[in-house]
Amino acid sequence: MRVFRGLPAAADRPIALTIGNFDGIHRGHQAMLSRLIEAAEDLALPAAVLTFHPHPREFFAPAAAPPRLSTVRNKLQTFAAHGVARTYIARFDARFAALSAETFATHVLGDRLGARWVLVGEDFHFGKGRAGSVALLRASTRPFSVEVMRTVSVDGERASSTAVRTALAAGDLARASALLGRPFAIDGRVVHGQKRGRSLGIPTANVRVAGRPPLTGIFVARVHGLGSAPRDGVASLGVRPTIEPGGEPLLEVFVLDFDETIYGRRVSVELLHKLRDEERFPDLDALTRRMHADVAQAREYFAVQH
Repeated sequence: MRVFRGLPAAADRPIALTIGNFDGIHRGHQAMLSRLIEAAEDLALPAAVLTFHPHPREFFAPAAAPPRLSTVRNKLQTFAAHGVARTYIARFDARFAALSAETFATHVLGDRLGARWVLVGEDFHFGKGRAGSVALLRASTRPFSVEVMRTVSVDGERASSTAVRTALAAGDLARASALLGRPFAIDGRVVHGQKRGRSLGIPTANVRVAGRPPLTGIFVARVHGLGSAPRDGVASLGVRPTIEPGGEPLLEVFVLDFDETIYGRRVSVELLHKLRDEERFPDLDALTRRMHADVAQAREYFAVQH
């Protein structure tokens, strides 16, 4: 897959295109990608995605923007896995936000990207002030045809990034997994920490979290990237109020029955079941006892699952 960071000055060839933020790449997004690939094959055009960075809501209201469900790297990996040939990452800045709907449709999609077939969601709006609609996109002068993707529902609820965030914030990982079509996961590289867990008898792999996470707490987890098979574990996601009050969010994972040096390794940590909320303990002894109890609960969980 070719990745274009920014928009080309002019299209080099016609493409089949879908547009969106694709945060979380939930089942609705997956349906769009599948339809894109199908149409691109029928039309003998490269399948392409136009996405944005940062998220428009982060640009307009950074303090009120929702936590991200996926990184740019996550999205690119998923696009490639679906068979997307090209991804265009448009920088969403003041200049881009000021584009009129007509300019976006005619010059961005038509001239600069070479779109000949465009797939959008039924609530798609674009251009300055979100003035553009599907009807405007379908103007007869466009060099492309437009298809609208209908809403994908999961057990009666619309699959959306908002619905996934709501489920995660409530600790309902089963619901989030149903909407995503897979367990919610956080990817990252294992970094050096304070080695506090090792001194407490529970050594953890530390993974930095980009931005504010969509959930916090202690979880039963499954770790990918430490061998040919995933490993069972317990994860703590949050600010570690007992150890470092006011610290930055961190993902700490204790991998069960595992003792290898893995600094620098890239891992994917699936959060399967929430054990409890984060809490501040009066001392390290109380924290240690609770951590060992968390590990025991995780072993019980996997004993039933396996």
